[in-house]
Amino acid sequence: AAFGRGHGPILRDDVGCEGHERHLWECPAEPEHDCSHKEDAGVVCSEHQEWRLSGGRDGCAGRVEVFFRGIWSTVCNSTWYEAEATVLCRTLGCGDALQRPSFGHTLPGRMVYLCGSLQPSLAQCRWTFNKSAPCYQSWAAGVVCNGTGS
Repeated sequence: AAFGRGHGPILRDDVGCEGHERHLWECPAEPEHDCSHKEDAGVVCSEHQEWRLSGGRDGCAGRVEVFFRGIWSTVCNSTWYEAEATVLCRTLGCGDALQRPSFGHTLPGRMVYLCGSLQPSLAQCRWTFNKSAPCYQSWAAGVVCNGTGS
């Protein structure tokens, strides 16, 4: 229960996936459970990305930071255009992008995004992590969205 205890019925116990299954419910499991919610399973996928804006007036303005592979990183502004900024603003529930200010890089990692269109998430755009060439002499990307956040 690393992410907290769940509620409701327990549907699977002693799940034993072999690796070829496409869905969790295809994995062998005990027909009856003998556990409680203190044993609830959780997972963080290796390609999971999470975003935040820091240093702005609220959660809808500031330097773009991405949590990926266990660290917070900045996003290089070398390919940070209107599409990328708008995708992030919408993902954060902050409307559309108004401005794209630049900041200094102070976090250890570097991420680059390139969206050909308004994707549902930056993770669905083309991206690279910690490749030096796209970030050479770049600044950290920022955005000011037209909405307000918490």
